[in-house]
Amino acid sequence: MKPTDFSKYLTDYLTRYLSHERGCSSNTIIAYRDTFVLFITFMHQIKKIKAEKLFMKSITKASVVEFLDWLQSERKCSDTTRNLRLAALHSFFKYVQYQNPDNLYQYQDIMSVKVKKARKKAINYLTVDGIKLLLEQPDITTKRGRRDLALLSLMYDTGARVQEMIDLTPSAIHLDKPYTIQITGKGNKTRIVPLLEEQVNILRNYLTEFDLLKLHTRSYPLFFNSRHERLTRAGITHILLKYADKARKRDPKLIREKLSCHSIRCSKAMHLLQAGVNLVYIRDILGHVSVQTTEIYARADSKLKREAIEKAYVDVAPKVEPFWENNENLLGWLKSF
Repeated sequence: MKPTDFSKYLTDYLTRYLSHERGCSSNTIIAYRDTFVLFITFMHQIKKIKAEKLFMKSITKASVVEFLDWLQSERKCSDTTRNLRLAALHSFFKYVQYQNPDNLYQYQDIMSVKVKKARKKAINYLTVDGIKLLLEQPDITTKRGRRDLALLSLMYDTGARVQEMIDLTPSAIHLDKPYTIQITGKGNKTRIVPLLEEQVNILRNYLTEFDLLKLHTRSYPLFFNSRHERLTRAGITHILLKYADKARKRDPKLIREKLSCHSIRCSKAMHLLQAGVNLVYIRDILGHVSVQTTEIYARADSKLKREAIEKAYVDVAPKVEPFWENNENLLGWLKSF
């Protein structure tokens, strides 16, 4: 069977362009690949066009919009997820327009599809007491409990994303002063995050117990399951929610009903902000590209807002009682006002 032009462009885009020319991370490439798996599924199920018969001419602005609507109506995707899928399509057709300029109008018409304005959700984070309660839950008399404590405390202490935790290896940790950890984030960008001595003690004990201090284990996953496989997103989320449920039974007010790994990252950011740490330093710790991204935590912190208002408050109210309060003839005073 003769390959289609769509299969040729898509293969080249995913295997060569994104990695070699754009330098995209493996996570980005996987996310973009998943978008096209869904798109091909949509074209087959809804448009009745099989993958082996899918040509570029079959893909129009209308079909792309239908695909985005299908994601939300059938797969219950959020506006944010819809926009991420659209970004992958935009990137692909931006690439294709240079490979096949004969159909430039068709591709630019698809690229004109706009992102949907997504409603911004409130930042979900725990208080310092909430984090303390959460980290008290792992049973440190067991090996697994000690692993879970090392995992959760490090995730909070560094403010790392869940994928960044998954990708960590023992070689990333510097156990001599100054204590640091090297984290590789979005776009393969690395950052050095300082570690507290208490955290280093937990990690040193964990590395020793799990035999991760030897030279040949330096590139092993830092956190793994009973089969010595790298933990997954679902695995780390399961660990977090297990202890969150236990902590919630002890104090429901401190542990929110809806909690995610990202909530731990947000908690670290808010606690740094409340401690007076400069936004620039928080940006560097979290691995944000711009400090504008970090500013969302400043906007969300009602405690800091209240304190700022209180500091800036000027009492403009009169110190003496209005003279009419002492005037027995109030009606007369009102008429003379």
